[in-house]
Amino acid sequence: MKLNIVVFGLSITSSWGNGHAMTYRALLKALAARGHHITFLERDVPWYREHRDLPAAPYCKIELYSELRDIPARFAGLVDEADLVILGSFVPEGAVLGDWITSTAKGMTAFYDIDTPFTLKALRDRSIDYLTPNLIPRFDLYLSFTGGPTLDQLETHYGSPCARPLYCTADAIVQTATDSTAPAWSLGYLGTYSADRQPGLERLLIHPARRLKNPRFVVAGAQYPADIAWPDNVERIAHLPPQEHARFYMRQAYTLNLTRADMIAAGYSPSVRLFEAAASGTPIISDCWNGMEDFFTPGNEILLADSANEVASLLTDLPEETRRGIAAAARRRFLAEHTPAHRARDLESYYGAAAGVKPAADLTEAVA
Repeated sequence: MKLNIVVFGLSITSSWGNGHAMTYRALLKALAARGHHITFLERDVPWYREHRDLPAAPYCKIELYSELRDIPARFAGLVDEADLVILGSFVPEGAVLGDWITSTAKGMTAFYDIDTPFTLKALRDRSIDYLTPNLIPRFDLYLSFTGGPTLDQLETHYGSPCARPLYCTADAIVQTATDSTAPAWSLGYLGTYSADRQPGLERLLIHPARRLKNPRFVVAGAQYPADIAWPDNVERIAHLPPQEHARFYMRQAYTLNLTRADMIAAGYSPSVRLFEAAASGTPIISDCWNGMEDFFTPGNEILLADSANEVASLLTDLPEETRRGIAAAARRRFLAEHTPAHRARDLESYYGAAAGVKPAADLTEAVA
């Protein structure tokens, strides 16, 4: 089963302040490795244009468009001939685009929600332009970053004919820290600034940093306000390109995973950073949310904390052998269940079931 797939997404060309890019890059690379042909269409907007770090990709064709009105003339044939057309969340004027896609495409259509809890809240408030409630039943598939009870809500309340989880992932990083590696930081965090994540960053990194004067900490990510009072032992990195993520994680004794408030409330919403850290072999300290055990086993593959005291205790009291064992177990779990190849196979399975097609045999070995 070789599919011709068209994706309308927020951005694949720029990772600056954009977690969507890493998700698309990992997934589309794995799909291409399995024999599928992919075209990614992206609105050419100033913010991503000025911070573009992937103008072209070897695993998919990238097309930029300036205005919504340009799409029918340029891409109607492409959409008409596609086996699967995917519209992603946060695409500018996505609701108008979704109406056109579901009216034009002859193959399967899917909405890929990388922000499901936020989307559902915004739908109730009627505060987004990338989706409307009456569009949801028109997509053959609703692919969601969030699993669990949210999927039932999408089907029973919003009328999706088939809501399925398509969780994020990360490129599998083959190199891991060696026994001789001396971490540069006791605890680090990688993530774009978000107002609803900031209280967690304060509680689980900044407060421990103030309490533990000798250990060094680091926060990498864009768009943090200038008025944040960083302790002297917290290093700031304004932006970290994707190719430097692995080395960044491996220089930490522990890395912190933080989850947005809406996703904590929904549960079953792992982040890209969670899988990146696991792939790199860095032990993770995470905030707590329902469904974590579906991805990593607390206490064995991941450490959970809800207070500065708990983080400080983990940093100072956990034996080194235990620290390394947790990191190794998380990496094994990632490789067994959460690689891009697993997500690509999930998508193939959903497509096949919705189209009434039997799953095809693997076209390539799993992408490690």
